[in-house]
Amino acid sequence: MGHPAVIRASRPLEEVTVRVAGPSALTAPAARHLRALGATLTPQTPGAHTGPATFEATGAAGATTAYTAWADVLPDADAVDEATVQAATGMMQVHGRRDGRPRGLAVDYAATCASVLSVQGLLAALLGRARGGAHPAQVTTGADRAALLTLGQYLAAANAPEAEAVPLAPGGPPFTARCGTRFELEALDPSPWARFWRELGAPEEAIRTGWQPFQFRYATACAPIPEELHRAARAVPWARVQQAAATSGAEVCPLYAPAALPGTTAGTAPWSLRSLTPRTADQPLPATGTASHAALPLSGLTVLEAGRRIQAPLAAHLLRQLGAEVLRIEPPGGDPLRGMPPCCEDVSARWLALNRAKNAVQIDIKSAAGQAELRELASGADVFLHNWAPGKAEQLGLDADRLAAVNPGLVHAYTSGWAGRLPGAPMGTDFMVQARMGIGALARPADEPPAPSLMTLIDVLGGLLGAEAVVAGLLLRERSGSGVRVESSLLGAAEALTAPALHRAAAGAELRRPAGFRRPLPTADGWIAPADDSAPAAGARAARWTEMTSEQALDALRADGLAATAVTTDLGALPQDRRLSGAFTRDPHGSLVVPTPWRFV
Repeated sequence: MGHPAVIRASRPLEEVTVRVAGPSALTAPAARHLRALGATLTPQTPGAHTGPATFEATGAAGATTAYTAWADVLPDADAVDEATVQAATGMMQVHGRRDGRPRGLAVDYAATCASVLSVQGLLAALLGRARGGAHPAQVTTGADRAALLTLGQYLAAANAPEAEAVPLAPGGPPFTARCGTRFELEALDPSPWARFWRELGAPEEAIRTGWQPFQFRYATACAPIPEELHRAARAVPWARVQQAAATSGAEVCPLYAPAALPGTTAGTAPWSLRSLTPRTADQPLPATGTASHAALPLSGLTVLEAGRRIQAPLAAHLLRQLGAEVLRIEPPGGDPLRGMPPCCEDVSARWLALNRAKNAVQIDIKSAAGQAELRELASGADVFLHNWAPGKAEQLGLDADRLAAVNPGLVHAYTSGWAGRLPGAPMGTDFMVQARMGIGALARPADEPPAPSLMTLIDVLGGLLGAEAVVAGLLLRERSGSGVRVESSLLGAAEALTAPALHRAAAGAELRRPAGFRRPLPTADGWIAPADDSAPAAGARAARWTEMTSEQALDALRADGLAATAVTTDLGALPQDRRLSGAFTRDPHGSLVVPTPWRFV
C-alpha cells in the first residue's frame, strides 16, 4: 500500500477546494459536511430545482468529481424531485403502512441520504487515489439509489419466499395521555412492556397480543397494537405514564416540537474525528491483504464490526460495498437476528440486506480470552466499528486509547445514540430519537398531529453517517500519519434531517410543510404522486384522476407540462416494475439485492 507524504492534517479535506452546483436539496446537506471536513467551498453556482448536483474536488488529496442525480436507475420522468423519488421507490408505501395508505414524508429523506452518499463516495475516491491506486476520478449516485438502499430490508422481506411473522396492518404508536401529551414508548424485551401496561390497568390479553407487533415495528414499519392499550394510555395523565415507566423499566418520551430543541442543532457536525498519537517510524500502518476488488477504493482494507440491529451493520455493509473486507464479531451461537423471518434458505432476508458478503467470527467479548482475541484481530485491522452501549468499550478494555496501544494506526469508530451531548436523553433508539428531536412533527404536514415515522429513518441515516465518518477517518489517517477516533450518532442523523426545516424557520419561513404536502392522489387503479412544484395544479383536478387509470392520469399531467409518477404500493412487485427493469439482483440465498449506492467511472 502506498502512502502519501504526511502533512499532519487535522481534518481530512484540508487544502481541498470543492466547487458545488445543483439543486439545494441535493447540495446543501453535502456542503455542510464538506465544510466540517475542512474543505473550502467555492460560491455555489445557482442551479435549477431539478437536475444533477456536482461536487468537483481538487487539492492535496487529489482530484475527483461526484455527481448526484434525482434519477440514476429510474427514468428521468419518474424521479424529478423528492416527492417522485419517494413514490416510485416504495418509500411512500412503507411510511404509509401505519395509516393503511401511501403517504409522503414531509422531510427530504431521500435527498439527505443521497447527500451523505455523495460525500462518502467523494471521500472514498480521494482515499483510493491517496493510497496510490489507479482508482476512478468520478463517482455517481442518485436520490433513487439512496431511497432503494434505505428500503433494502423492507424490499428483501417483501420478496422473500416466506410470509412475515406479524401482519402488515395499520396501527402503531405514538400513544396519547389524558391531558393530550403524545408520547413514544420503548421496551426492548417483554417484561418491562408488560409491567408498564399493567401499571396503567390494561387488559392482560391486550398486553400479550400487543407485544409482538410492537417488537417487530422496527422491521415492518407498522404495529397493529390493540386499541385497549391506546385506551389505557388515554385514561391517565402524563405524570401517571411517567410513573409507570419509572416503575416498570420501560422508557417514555413526549413528542417534542422542533422549536423546543435547545442547543442541539447549532451547526454541530453529525460526527467527530480526532487523530490519536502520531505513529513513530517503527509503527507503520497495518499491512493490508491483496485487493479483491481492485476497482474499489477501500480494496485491501479490513474492518472489524461489532454491530447489532441496523446502525453499525449498515455502516459496515457500505464499507464492504466500497471494497473493504468486513469481519463481523458475533456472540457465541451467532447473531440471533440471522433467523428473523421471513427467511431465504434459513437466513433472514432482512439480515442479509445488512450483512451479506461479510465474514464472521464468534467471540465471547465478556471473557478475558475473548477480549484478548478481539485485540489480536484489531492489531492487524484498519477499522474497528461498534455500536455498543455507552461505556461498554471502556469496560471491556476495547476503547480507542487501549486498542491504539496494539495498533496505533487503527480507525476506532463508535456509532452511538446521543454522543453524550444531550443530558437526560431517553434510550438511544430510532423512535425515541425521532420523538425527542421533533421529527414526529416535521415528518407530517402542518394540519396533522405529530407522529414519528415507523420507518427506521434515524437508524438508517445514522448508518450512512457512520460509514461517511469512517471513510473520512481513513482519509485523515492517510494524511496525518496517525490513528483516528471517530464517533457518529443517531442524534447527528436527526440533526442532519431536521436542519433544512430549522434553516427555513431561521429565514422566517414556516417550520412545517403546508397542509396536504406530499399526499398522493387516488386514481381508478392506484395512486399518483405529483412533484412538489406540480402538486397544486395536480391537486386542483384531483376528482378527475379517480376516473382515470394511473397511466392515463400521468399522460394527462405530463401533457400539461406537470411532473408526476405512479406510487409503488406493492414492494413484492417492484423488481418487475418497468421503471426499474434490471435494477435488482439476487444473492446466493435467493434474497433480493438493491442496486449499489455508487457508480465509479
